[in-house]
Amino acid sequence: GINSIQMNSVLIGSFIIVMTGVLDDVKPLKASVKFVGQILAACIVVFYGQLYMQQISAFGYTFDFGIFARPISVFFMLGCINCINLIDGLDGLCGGISSIYFATIAIIGFILNKFGGLDIMISVIMLGATLGYLVHNFPPAKIYQGDAGSTFIGLMISVIMLIGFK
Repeated sequence: GINSIQMNSVLIGSFIIVMTGVLDDVKPLKASVKFVGQILAACIVVFYGQLYMQQISAFGYTFDFGIFARPISVFFMLGCINCINLIDGLDGLCGGISSIYFATIAIIGFILNKFGGLDIMISVIMLGATLGYLVHNFPPAKIYQGDAGSTFIGLMISVIMLIGFK
């Protein structure tokens, strides 16, 4: 069904993001090469998985993106991936902010009785992973995520948001 296609797209995109990050962590890649990997991962989630934001409603107004929905969604995903990657410089900052996001989404899901949703399941899994990591990343940090971890977390944050639009 549609959920298995979405999950497959998230798994394939995650694999591409993590492998790009691992390659960069082992031997630094050019920014353009990393960006191509990020674009590829985002495009798989958006075009194959059909996860994109068609419209946004806020303050009584609704804006439909029309034919630009998919490119805007890819751009949004790239923004999330790189924002999380950039805040990974300080001990505990990326893990802390990400944990707060995942906890918030999980709590909202539980309040709304959406236990079986893909977004809630990913949020709970990622919350456990980031909290387990955060214990060892508080100053003075004993471990670090590297690009593989931070770009993966950014991808998951954007995927959870896009699932919420469906």
